[in-house]
Amino acid sequence: MVNSLASLHPNPGWSDPCINQCSPVGKHCILELYHCSPAKLDDEAYLRRTISQAVEEAGATLLNLISHRFTPQGVTGLALLSESHLSIHTWPESQYAAVDVFTCGDHTMPERACQALVQALEAGRYNLRSFLRETPTDLTESLRAPQPNLQAFRG
Repeated sequence: MVNSLASLHPNPGWSDPCINQCSPVGKHCILELYHCSPAKLDDEAYLRRTISQAVEEAGATLLNLISHRFTPQGVTGLALLSESHLSIHTWPESQYAAVDVFTCGDHTMPERACQALVQALEAGRYNLRSFLRETPTDLTESLRAPQPNLQAFRG
């Protein structure tokens, strides 16, 4: 099943078990890309540029970007964001990529990052799942104190 990118925001058609009990922390997109360009999936430099552009499209702030090219093929890239993360794992031999985009707050649009990746990797087909990450109100309204540092009490 292929979801349209427009159907991602704001969680259309889903019943929300946390109504009046939870507050959104952020949005999480799980994207699977099929029939992609094998050459692009195996090009670490191209993927780094593509990830950076996708982060910018989402309106997120890139803190760090690390990547690794595997032998004989495949690349993993991880973008550390002020808002959370974007990761991609590629299998050029299968023309497949798995993507995870999680952004906290309401100023970012992770689905825009997904759209940029679909286009940049020339996906012939994709499957996109999106959901709101939520924190139960009882956690956000309760007083929480840090755990004592037990190491400090040891001699």
